Amino acid sequence: MKTPRYFLMALLTLFFWACSDDIMDDINRNVNDASTADSFSMIPDAILKSVYTATATDLAWYASAFIEHSAGQWAQHHDADRRIGLAATSHFNNHWNGMYDNLNILRMIRERTSPGGPEENNLNALGIAQVLTAYNLAVLTDFWGDVPWTEAVTPGNYKPKFDKQSEIYNNHIFNLLDQGIASLQAAINQPAGSPNLGVFDYIYGGNNQKWIMAANSLKARYHMRLSNVDEQAASKALAAINDGFASAADNFIFAKYEATERGENPWYQFRFQRSHLAVSSTLFDLMDERDDPRMDVWFSKVGGEFVPAPPGQADRVQGGTYSESLITYDPDDIPGSRMRPTPLMTFHELKFIEAEARQVSGGDYAESLQEAIRGSFVFHGLTAAQADAYFNSEVASRLQADPYNEIMIQKYIAMYEHEAQEAYHDYRRTEIPTLHNPANITVGFPHRYQYGNSEESNNPENFIDVNIYRDKVWWAGGNELAP
Repeated sequence: MKTPRYFLMALLTLFFWACSDDIMDDINRNVNDASTADSFSMIPDAILKSVYTATATDLAWYASAFIEHSAGQWAQHHDADRRIGLAATSHFNNHWNGMYDNLNILRMIRERTSPGGPEENNLNALGIAQVLTAYNLAVLTDFWGDVPWTEAVTPGNYKPKFDKQSEIYNNHIFNLLDQGIASLQAAINQPAGSPNLGVFDYIYGGNNQKWIMAANSLKARYHMRLSNVDEQAASKALAAINDGFASAADNFIFAKYEATERGENPWYQFRFQRSHLAVSSTLFDLMDERDDPRMDVWFSKVGGEFVPAPPGQADRVQGGTYSESLITYDPDDIPGSRMRPTPLMTFHELKFIEAEARQVSGGDYAESLQEAIRGSFVFHGLTAAQADAYFNSEVASRLQADPYNEIMIQKYIAMYEHEAQEAYHDYRRTEIPTLHNPANITVGFPHRYQYGNSEESNNPENFIDVNIYRDKVWWAGGNELAP
């Protein structure tokens, strides 16, 4: 099956050419012209953009540095560690536009597959598009706060209003997930021979039940995201977990990479070509004091020793001085590194959410936490027995002293690298763990990403002027800035 290769080549080309090429690409294509595209053509594109734009590239690379999983040691990420240039509206402009590009494609799919559309019987595609819209919309608002939505991705409207984050969550994200679940359940009940994307669904191969489990797992994630603004967040999360992932076999991951220059995991390509990030001493120290065996499979050594980099103070070097990730570049397993899957959400993340929700609700959380740690170990090639030994020797006693803190630290560790976005979001709502970058004091911690300059230029009437170091997003305790 060669179709994935062509889409991967297209997407990787988009992300690794210069900005001028990105601009020319935008000029030379009309993303609103769907006259010859059907869902079998657009869903693969939407999935890949959800992986590359929303999950596996710049948004995650910067989050990894901000949350001190990594320390910036070269080029833009060395600057970012010192808070240079982050407030400029040009900094995340490509990803700002890319998120709306994908949401526009998903809008067209939903329109085609909704009642009255030319593919109204393709409930499989409709449900997937609804779930992916919720996922992309959550990524957008979690990083940027108040964003255009109700008037965005609407043909002819170039000056959409900004919507409050509370309304985006309460009126749209959860509704889209519920709609997706209903559509996918209806697809299950359709007669044999009804439309199904099958191999064009690069996540689950057209398996509607697994998409339903993913949607419920995302609901649990997003309910806990609102833990500071919704007193019922934990109970709502636990209710969603009941219908979420049953095991790691249900993971919401993209695992279609190829060991080729244009088909490989973007984290591998980023590490191999750029070496912008080193292992942060903040993460390393937490793992070292717990004698965490994942260090041996996650971190490279320099001169036979682990050498973590101090956040905000690392030398400006392009590799060779500090320990770096073996997840994305393992010299003993280059093909495996190149094809490492990208997780959009994992079973072990869900179990961490369950442990947190149970703990804050006064319930039994230890078993859920142990399952979460076990899932992280196995996901990264260690064994369940190693995880249980680690839990018994290093985690159990710390839970007795401060259970909530240890749950969140264990989740912070487990989210290293490919799941760094969730560690960034968790820190903003819990302030766990303690961070050590001196720039957090002298300049400030980036509480959100800066809006794109395309929005500033094209939509000045509605554009919101934010201070990324002062203005927290709503669910993290900040004020909503949209009118």
